[in-house]
Formats: sequence, C-alpha cells, structure tokens
Amino acid sequence: MIFSMPAGTPPNRVLAAVKDFAREEFGAKHRYAMVLHTDEPHPHVHMVVKAMGYEGTRLNVRKATLREWRRQFAQHLLEHGVAANATERAARGVTMPQKQDGIYRAERRRDSTHWRQRTAAVAREMTPDGEIKPEPGKADLLETRRRIVRGWNEIAGDLARQGQADLAHEVRQFVMQLPPVRTEREWIRDRMLEQAKGSERAKLADRWKQDALASWQVFRGQQRQAEQARLRELEHAGKQSRKNSRTHRDDRTR
Repeated sequence: MIFSMPAGTPPNRVLAAVKDFAREEFGAKHRYAMVLHTDEPHPHVHMVVKAMGYEGTRLNVRKATLREWRRQFAQHLLEHGVAANATERAARGVTMPQKQDGIYRAERRRDSTHWRQRTAAVAREMTPDGEIKPEPGKADLLETRRRIVRGWNEIAGDLARQGQADLAHEVRQFVMQLPPVRTEREWIRDRMLEQAKGSERAKLADRWKQDALASWQVFRGQQRQAEQARLRELEHAGKQSRKNSRTHRDDRTR
C-alpha cells in the first residue's frame, strides 16, 4: 500500500500517522513493514503487509476496506496536525482511470503494454469522427455524478443559509468546473485526440521556426548587402577625395 500526501506536508507527520494506522489495524493480526520516501515532492509511505495473519486468517481487501483505511489514515493525520479528509474520487470530480501501481509506473515510463493494448482496441473501434460505442457502465457513472452534484448543491445551500455566502459561491464554482463524466474508453479516446492535436501543433511550431529562420536569413542577407554597398560607397568616396587632392596639387604646381 502507498500512503501519500501533497507536496509541503511534513514527512515526519505522514510517517507518524501511518504508524498509528498500522498499529491499530494490523498490530495484533498481521506482520507489516514500512518505509518513508521523500525522493518526490509529495511525501509518501510504502507499506507491505503479510496477507496471512497470526491466527491463520487471510487478509481480504475490498473497495469498502480501502475506503475505510483512507478514512482512518485521514483521522490519524488530523491527530498529528495535518488537515486531511478522505473524500471519494467521484466527489472530487476525478475521472481518470485508476490502475494498479505496476501499470501506473509503467505508464510513467511510457512502457505500459496494458495501455498500449487498450489504446489499440479503442483505435480499432473509433469511427472517423472520433465516436466510440457507449459502455454499459456509463449510465452508472452519470447517476453517480448527478448524486454528487446534488450533494454539493445542498451543501452550498446550507452554507448560504448560515451566512457563508463566499464559501457557498466557491462550492458552486467547484461544481461548475467538474470535468465531464467519461468511461475509460472515452478517456483513452480523448487522450488520443489530444495527442494528435499536439502533434499538429508541434508540426506548426516546427514550420513556424523554419519560416522564422528563413526570414532571419533573408534579413541578415539584406543587412550584409547594405553594409557592402556602404563600404563600396565609402571606398569610392575615398578614391574620389584622393583624386581631387592630386588634381588640386597639380593645379598649384602649374
């Protein structure tokens, strides 16, 4: 498991909160070990837990278990003076697909066979205008979003009635800025289209750089021609001056 907090959170407090959580959750049931990492801006703790407990009971981790562990971790952070709240991804408007740590790290290295296969499958299904068939789970995602929006709007209404108009306005602004609901295939499709646009922008940028370089070269050529013409004029003027001086001396001699 990885317990992570945003950059700026005191690492020693994150570690202390994880120790308290592990002691209460696994202390008399399972062996565990942990290590604090500060090699990235956000402090995080890696923990490994032996699945088979002291009494022969195997650890059974469900989604509800993970949510409860996040809630406990947040509570321990609060006890150590760190403002934390275990909000669900849906409540924060997070739509990016969540994968196992190995897939996530492979994707960061641009070396994920999972995402390559998923991307290839979406590319085969996508129509020329960028449409893909709706997934069965889209209806559930939309219903969850409606429930989340309704809950935030109720909170905004309560805040407004309590005289906290500014905070109520911030909540409503947050709701308005929630990203669109997307399934994993829609997210992959949108990322593919954005990367394609980025490639086009890169081509345009390269073309602009080439045009700018060509214009600069023309400008410098004109400058050099003007400098050479000026030098020729100066040289001609010098020759003419010397000729006039010789003519003047000859007239004086005569």
